[in-house]
Order: sequence, then structure tokens, then C-alpha cells
Amino acid sequence: MFFDAVRNNKRVVQIFLGLITLPFAFWGVDSYVRNTGAGTDLARVGDSKISIQQFDQALRTQQERLRQVLGANFRPELMNTPAAKLAVLNSLIDQRLLLLEAAKGRLGAGDDLLREVISQIPALQEDGRFSLTRYQAALASQGMSQAQFEAQLRQDLTLKQMVDAIGETAIAGNTVTNRLLRIQAEERQIAEWRLAPEQYAGQVKIDASAVQAYYEQNKVQFEVPEQAKVEYLVLSLDVLLAQLAPSDAEVSAWYEGHKDRYQQPEERRASHILILTGGDVDPEKARAKAAEALKEVQKSPARFAELAKQYSQDPGSAEKGGDLGFFARGTMVKAFDESVFKLRENEISDLVQSEFGYHIIKLTAIKAGKQRSLVEVRPEIEDELKRQTAARQFADAAESFSNMVYEQPDSLQPAADRFKLKIQQSGWVARNTAPELLATLGQLGNQKILSALFADDAVKNKRNTEVVEIAPNTLLAARVLEHRPASTKPLEAVRAGIEATLKAQEEAKLARAAGEARLRELQQGGEDKVTWSLVRNVSRQDGRQVPGAALKAIFKADVEKLPAYVGAQGSDGNYLLYKIMKVSHPEKVDENSRKALQREYATIVGQEDFSAYLSGLRTRYKIDINKPALESKDR
Repeated sequence: MFFDAVRNNKRVVQIFLGLITLPFAFWGVDSYVRNTGAGTDLARVGDSKISIQQFDQALRTQQERLRQVLGANFRPELMNTPAAKLAVLNSLIDQRLLLLEAAKGRLGAGDDLLREVISQIPALQEDGRFSLTRYQAALASQGMSQAQFEAQLRQDLTLKQMVDAIGETAIAGNTVTNRLLRIQAEERQIAEWRLAPEQYAGQVKIDASAVQAYYEQNKVQFEVPEQAKVEYLVLSLDVLLAQLAPSDAEVSAWYEGHKDRYQQPEERRASHILILTGGDVDPEKARAKAAEALKEVQKSPARFAELAKQYSQDPGSAEKGGDLGFFARGTMVKAFDESVFKLRENEISDLVQSEFGYHIIKLTAIKAGKQRSLVEVRPEIEDELKRQTAARQFADAAESFSNMVYEQPDSLQPAADRFKLKIQQSGWVARNTAPELLATLGQLGNQKILSALFADDAVKNKRNTEVVEIAPNTLLAARVLEHRPASTKPLEAVRAGIEATLKAQEEAKLARAAGEARLRELQQGGEDKVTWSLVRNVSRQDGRQVPGAALKAIFKADVEKLPAYVGAQGSDGNYLLYKIMKVSHPEKVDENSRKALQREYATIVGQEDFSAYLSGLRTRYKIDINKPALESKDR
């Protein structure tokens, strides 16, 4: 289609995506530029204010993003540090700076661009085409009006323009790129010799005093953490949803009251021939060429598809005979849209001028609008009614659930009976579970829950914990059933393991000492009597055949005189010796590799340019941060 130029948006430097995607829900452009935020200010950027409400909204959004990325490994306290809060505030400040500059330069996203971006959102499409019904349903599910959503999207697109204007204009020079590629592609031919720790096994003896000393110095390794078995209840929006079943009367009443939502709008199918304008194109020549094509079409209407392939400059549709498929009113740019919805079936338009160029349009089919039946939309309505009811009930249920768990602290059964919940039981849960292992605890894998479980009142008195929100609209309360205090394994239980560890360490030391001695001899010109093996070529681009430390040593070596020798400690205790026998460079640079590296380098340059641009903005605008408010424990 002729919208390919818009649809195929340029890539945005990854490091700045956060600046664009931190949502500004409920805080449109006006609130940023006109300072209409209420409440105590958290920061000022020039004459513009950032309110506590805006910061809290951004913080919650970032928490939810982390929750989606980390899943069960997410910990709310990740965002409750001074550094995390300052990072969120700095993102808001950067966004504000960009918006102020955009307003000053009268930059913004036009209606046509906004319409095109919305029409290409996959979630708003049906059978590959924009669906007004889906759009309206999506907005309703998020509790947003069309004006709110479009204001937010317009602002995001404006920010993207600012980012692209700097980050996408960086240039990576050919000379530097070729030099970097030559360095990356350099190959060094090596041979390897490994000294395994096992070779020195007979030389190592571990005495009892060494074992005792290791045990005393590393007791933390042998600690058995405090543990508990617990029972718990989970109250969530999904639980309430499962308990709801709208009646036929409720479904019918909703349908009758919202029929306009279930209208299938009229759609039309059209083909077009596009002659592009803009850029270096001579407008008179473009119009003359379009007029010539129109004359051919009017002479032979049946050859429209053939003539589209011959004349059309729209790469997206020309090969398909100009076919654009079905689309609803308001999907295309204004001039094109108005023309299509005035034509009769199989009628051909005169020249239609849009921002893309001159179009010759043929209307090929009309799909009449229709009212979707109650049978078709019943599942959607039932889901909508259940979610609305559950959302209303959840706030009251959450308060009652919390009160009941607190007021009847010796059992979870009353709350389970009241809310029709199943009491679940866990295996042994450790107090100090490592963050990377929290996911193995399922819904109990939450630091706040673990802290509550191992509080004195919960352990000693077996009282219910406080109710903790472990995810949006998901509450959990627990109660300790059994408890094991922390302990340390006795020396006799771990003696064999300690002896094995010490033995391996000493063997590795002997292997390293022997390897380093041999390396010194070779580097000082001693006779090479090593039985080398595994001759191969390695490069910085492809160094998977050797450990990272070894690759670094190989390419750090002075190769003015060959052979050269280097050594490195392997992670498995082996000591590795390498003999560098040959250094070579590719005769010619691979063009695809060069272009890929140039793009990567340009991205880095773009990041630096954008960072410098933001730094410059920070010097041009006065920025004040209310540190006491930011660091408040209530934040």
C-alpha cells in the first residue's frame, strides 16, 4: 500500500524506548505543557511541573512492566529503592524536556499519521483489517475514552519524532567501520595444551586441621535456613470471575443498551494506481503521468489491474493489480477515503490528490454494514458483564477478606468458607530463599509474604499473616503449620565434601603453577617440547571454541614475533597454554558484515548523540527535584 512509508517505521534506538513507552495515561500533552497537575510537586522542569500523582502513575507502570518481564521472579521491593525511584523520575524529566522542545518547535503527530498507526495495531484488526468494533471494545476494557487514548498516542508519536530526529541521523564512517571489521575478523591460528588438576592428585594430602579451619571460616555454606510449612488462601479477580454467571436477562439488556457497539461498519474494497509526488519529483510531470494513466484506464476499464502493474508506484499494491482489500470508513487518508465512499461499485474516479501523490481509484466491492446478532456477541457480553461485576465486587471483597483474616487470626477457614476459596498447603519454605529461586515457591514466592510468614507472631503464635497483594487484584494470606529454626550442619556431616573441595583447590594450584612455569620458559625462548593439540583458528567474532579468559589473552598477546605463547586459567581448574602460530586477515571485507557492523556502530553513535542532546536540554532548562518527597517512605 501507499502507506508503507508510514507503516514501516524506522527502528528506535533501544536504549531510549523507555522514554517513549512509559505511558502518560490520564496525563495528556496539555497537563505536561500547561502545568495542570494537582498536589505537591515532585519536580519542576523550567516552568513545567511533575506532580506526585504523575510520578506514582509512572512508578506503577514500571512495576507492572517488570512484573510482566520477570514473572514469578518479580519482587515489588525492586522499585522501592532510592536509585529506582530516581531513575523513574529522571525518565519523566527527560520526557518533559522532549515535550517542551517539541511544543517550542511546533512538532506533533498529525491526524493522518495517528489514523494510520491505530489502523495497523494487530489487536484492533479483524481478518487483517482495522475493526472499529474491536477498537471500541479495547478502549472500554481499559476504561479509556477515544480522546484519552488518541491524545496519549499522539504524544508518544511526538516523542518518537524527537528521538528519531537525533538517534536515527547518526553516521558511522566507512573508514572506522572497515577498521573495526578488520579487527573483529582477524584470525589467530592456535594450538592448545591443557594441564588437568587430576594429574597432581597424588601430590595432595588434606589434613584434619585444614578441614576444621575451612568449616569454621565458611559456616554460612553449611547453614540449614529457617523453614516453615504453611497453608494459604488466594483471593483474586479471576476467582470472583469464575463464580459469576450473568443471566440471560442481563445479557439481553446489555445488548439492547449497547447495540451501537456491535455494529459491523460498511467496508469497501478498492484498487488504485498511485503516481508519487514529493521529494525531488517534479509535480507537473507527476500530474501529467497520472493524467496519461487515467486516460488509459478510461479507455480500457477492464484492464485496470494490468495498467496498475504498469503505472502504479505503490510497491505494496502494484504487483497485486492495485488491490487494497476491504477497509472501513476513516481508515485511509482523508482525500482517498472521501473519494472511495462516494463511488459506486466498479466506478473509476478522476485523479484524487493526497499527501502521497495522485490516485486513480476503482471501487471493486461493497460489504454492507450489519448488526452483529446477540448469539454472535454473547461470549463478549458475558465476559464484559462478569469483569464489570467482579471489578465492583473485588474492592469490597478485598476489604472483607483482610478484615476476616485479621479478626479471626487462628484459622483461615472462615475466610475460605465466606469467599468459597480452597485452602492450599506448601512444602518446606525457606526464609531466605534466593531471588532466583522465588519462582519455585509459586504464589508464595514473594519477599513480603516470606517476611510475614517468619515474623514472631506468625511463627510462635501460629497466627494468620497480614494480607499481601502478590499481583494486581490478587491477595494472599497464609498461616504457619510447622516450623524449623535455622541450624548448621555438623562437621562430620560435611567433612567429605570439604575434603573434596580442598583437594580440588590444591590440585588446581599445582596445575596453574606448573603451567605458568612452562609458559615463562617458552616466552623466554626455551625449547618447545610441548605436545600441542587442537590446532584451530579463532577470531574475536567467533571465539566459542575457547574460554573467555583464554580468548582475551590470545588477542592481547604481542604477535610481532611468532610463535607467541599465552596462558589462562580455565573455570574447571585446568590451566590452558596456547601457542599462536599465525595471524591473518580476510582478503576482502564481507559487504553484509560491513553493513551490519556499520548499522550497529551507527546505533552506538546515535545513543551518544541523543544522550548529549538530553544533557544539553538539562543545561538549558532549570530542573528542581523535591528530594524529601521523592525519598519519603510513603512513596
